[in-house]
Amino acid sequence: MKNLTEGNVYKNLILFALPILFGNLLQLTYNAVDSVIVGKYAGETALAAVGISNPIMSILILGASGVSIGASAYTGKCYGAGQIEELKKAFATVLLIGMIMSVGIMFLGFALTRPVLNAMKVPEEAMAISEIYLRIILLSFPFTFLYNIVTAIVRSVGDSKTPIYFLALSCVINVFLDLILVGKYQLGAAGAGIATLTAEVIACILCVTYIYKKIPVLSLKKEDWKFDKKTGKIILSNGGVTAFQQFMQPIGKVLIQGCIDKYGISVIAAFNAVNRIDDFACIPEQSISHAMMNFISQCDGAGKDEKKKEGFRKGMVLELIYGVLIFGVVYTLRSVIIGIFGGGRMAEIGEDYLRVMAIFYILPGITNGIQGYFRGIQKMKITLISTCIQITLRVIAVYALTPICGMNGAAYACAIGWSVMIIYQIIMVRKYRQA
Repeated sequence: MKNLTEGNVYKNLILFALPILFGNLLQLTYNAVDSVIVGKYAGETALAAVGISNPIMSILILGASGVSIGASAYTGKCYGAGQIEELKKAFATVLLIGMIMSVGIMFLGFALTRPVLNAMKVPEEAMAISEIYLRIILLSFPFTFLYNIVTAIVRSVGDSKTPIYFLALSCVINVFLDLILVGKYQLGAAGAGIATLTAEVIACILCVTYIYKKIPVLSLKKEDWKFDKKTGKIILSNGGVTAFQQFMQPIGKVLIQGCIDKYGISVIAAFNAVNRIDDFACIPEQSISHAMMNFISQCDGAGKDEKKKEGFRKGMVLELIYGVLIFGVVYTLRSVIIGIFGGGRMAEIGEDYLRVMAIFYILPGITNGIQGYFRGIQKMKITLISTCIQITLRVIAVYALTPICGMNGAAYACAIGWSVMIIYQIIMVRKYRQA
């Protein structure tokens, strides 16, 4: 545990953000390795089954993440204010909410697996494998949900390192079991699903056990296990809004992909490659934003308004510095970076896109930083509205600009969405900081 409101602000923000950054990079790397193992040992049908199921699980996990973020903003405020009993009450309430919601979603997912796959027009040859894999993965969802909640609350009391240890362990177990079940025993996509389920269960159990033994303020006794209506309302309000915001991005990406798909294989391949690069480029900005959220929520609870303003100001400086650095790296090394994914026409299109997009990477840093501020003061509706503005304008601009500018139109569309989002956010910051 750590009181982030004490000590050097830059140091606290950086040291808090680094483990989150490492965890996000680890997750992206694991996803890539998992696909490589399935593709190599189980073939393209199994790989397709995993790919078909991933968007469904991504949406569910983003929902869990949204609830966790909303809850952690409130528990961080409780911790900053020294309200330990209220913190425990909130922790117990969000755990009960998470368990009920995740089990309900799991059973609903079982019932809707085949209809959803049919709606996605999954090829017949991949249908049976996709159905088995998705149902196995759904079994892991309650543990994934619980892990997200627990780790978010742990971060809210100033500990961003511990969750990464369990994430790293989960990834190692997952890869090891992939090699055994998929590689050695040839269980295909089902083996990959069992590996994921096993890793999630182990990581979740170990994480909960650690908290009970090592973090007293989160160690719930029998009498603490009560659902508090007032606290539950706050958590559901914060978490529901944030979960809906999380859903907006994948929905927007699906609509954008529909536009890109009209331009042929080279453009589709290039777009998928640069999307991977964009994800890696923006992860540090998101990690700084999470650090700002936890810092500001603790300051808000402690009533340290000047420290809260300092955290916001210095967090934005970090976002801007990183934006400049990533621009220089991607712009200078764009041909090398896109070359990792292949050559030919795809590489030409991707390199030209990165030449334009690199300039704009500073914009999501600004939007992420401001979102961290508003999440920290529990103004989740502002983050939702700003995301809706951004993704709506981005989708419209993609359809308007790609016929004129080719795939570079997608980069210009991002810049338009982010720019208008920043204008709205700045207006809201001025409003709330003057209040």
